[in-house]
Amino acid sequence: MTQPSGHHHDHGAAGAHVHPTRPDDEGPLGYYQRMEIAVRELLIEKGTIDPDDLRRTIEAMDQRSPAQGARVVARAWCDPAFKARLLDNGTAACEELGIAMGPTKLVVVENRPGLHNLIVCTLCSCYPRNLLGLPPDWYKSRNYRSRAVREPRAVLAEFGTVLADDVEVRVHDSTADMRYLVLPERPAGSEGMGETELAALVTRDAMIGVTTVRRN
Repeated sequence: MTQPSGHHHDHGAAGAHVHPTRPDDEGPLGYYQRMEIAVRELLIEKGTIDPDDLRRTIEAMDQRSPAQGARVVARAWCDPAFKARLLDNGTAACEELGIAMGPTKLVVVENRPGLHNLIVCTLCSCYPRNLLGLPPDWYKSRNYRSRAVREPRAVLAEFGTVLADDVEVRVHDSTADMRYLVLPERPAGSEGMGETELAALVTRDAMIGVTTVRRN
């Protein structure tokens, strides 16, 4: 499947000052990058925002990774009561683990025998960044966003996930204020593993639903 880049709702902050080229010399800054820098520096100059607060916010964003989501999944596998709360209210359950979701409504959908869930954002690239970090390029691509709805089994097969004909595939379309997370099936033979070991098995792609979790 081809993977052209796409756009997304959230835009990261650029450098502290306007430069004619990007710090990594990838080329001149675009219009919106220059606009973001100009507005940010104006707000700092007027005292509306504090540079240290901004730096800490950016650092917190940079620390987001799929490890957060994997921790949630592993806890759900090991703690039935937490799993029930997670499926009932994903946002509140994540906050129990110290993962702030802000105003985002998180809906967790569970894979189980006979049912496989797949996540997409057909209009843009809405994505649970607090849990999974930055979305991969293929998730943002028009190819994935259109085909995941029209031919989900074909898309899954391209990721190596071939499902039996009797397995139902449900596709969930994220929105600007609602995100989805797949709770994958716990792999067979992992009954004696602890949360840390289990979390190491959980991948970003499994929590999007394009793959499943397997024991190493």
